[in-house]
Amino acid sequence: MKVWIEHEYCTGDGLCEELCPAVFEMRDDGLAHVRVDRHATVDGEPGAFLVSGELESDVLDAQAQCAGECIYVKL
Repeated sequence: MKVWIEHEYCTGDGLCEELCPAVFEMRDDGLAHVRVDRHATVDGEPGAFLVSGELESDVLDAQAQCAGECIYVKL
C-alpha cells in the first residue's frame, strides 16, 4: 500500500497519529506527516511512502476518520 498526505487539507487534529502512530506523526508545523524514518519512498510518486501489510488496516481506519480527508492511499 502507498500512502501520502495532502497537507493543504490537513486540519491538524492528530487523530491519524492516535490511530496509527507507526505511520503518522504530528510535527512542529501543526500538520500530520508520514513517518519518513520508517517507510520507504515510492519512486515516481513524490510524497508517497510504502506501508507494510500489517499496518494497512490501521492506515485505512485513519483515512476513514480523517477530518480533513487528506490521507490518500493506493493499493
